[in-house]
Amino acid sequence: MEDWNELRLVLAIQRDGSLTAASETLGIDHSTAYRRLKALETQLGARLFERLPGGVYQPTEAGARIAAGAERMEDEFLALGRDVVGGDHRLSGRLRVTSSETLAYSQLTTHLAAFRRAHPGIVVELSIENRVLSLARREADIALRPVRPKEGELWGKKLAGVAWGWYAAPSYVAEKGALSRSQKLDGHALIGWDEAASGIRAAQWLALNAASASVVYRTNSLVNQLIAARAGVGLALLPCYLGDSDTGVARVAANPVAELEGELWIVTHADLRKTARVRAFFDVVGEGLARQRELFEGKRGISRKR
Repeated sequence: MEDWNELRLVLAIQRDGSLTAASETLGIDHSTAYRRLKALETQLGARLFERLPGGVYQPTEAGARIAAGAERMEDEFLALGRDVVGGDHRLSGRLRVTSSETLAYSQLTTHLAAFRRAHPGIVVELSIENRVLSLARREADIALRPVRPKEGELWGKKLAGVAWGWYAAPSYVAEKGALSRSQKLDGHALIGWDEAASGIRAAQWLALNAASASVVYRTNSLVNQLIAARAGVGLALLPCYLGDSDTGVARVAANPVAELEGELWIVTHADLRKTARVRAFFDVVGEGLARQRELFEGKRGISRKR
């Protein structure tokens, strides 16, 4: 095996579980990926994957060994890259950031504008992703995450707590009334998540605490839930930093939902923490978001919203 791309192909198929998904990951067409895999198997005289129904590719013992070796090589390659970038003292170049849709929509972009004014030589590439991108594999340099990082190689800081509350259009509140102190949802039309959002903690809480028949509108986008609430569709369960900053909706219960209290973290790989671009982003954007702690934690008064 003389070509690193052969190893990358085997690793991608093993990770993605199909040739189609692997070809998309590598940016090549399906027929090219198929020809390269067949040529590699012929060259080695060994079958690397079993083709199962539904297009699933399951690695054989030989395929698993090659994929494991490729992963070790990838780890070394990425570590070398992080080591080089980690010593970069230039306030110029590319900086890849990942954030959720809601944070980017409501708060982050203002701070990115401030960062641009402070450091015009740095080009920010923002990936709006609700899935967790790998900082070890350099899918992003910096992540803004709603959970404390668990991976030992990551480094970051907590910016604020994150509170969730119920929001609705003023016209809806005038017709149906606000929630009681007990926050009982009886008689209210609710905006919720679709089935694909079953892994979201707020979606799980809503499924346990509200009758399915009460949910009159479903979407996997929190931004769209906000827009639906603004249009008077019903009550939406939103992060307070999203709802309290939007003049088209009002909080309909004084206290946030205690069970949904979360956190906002800014995270990078430990190897990149001393990179000038990363430090600058932590200083400008991270500190800017941290100064909005009251908004994130739902402590901004709701009287001005009614």
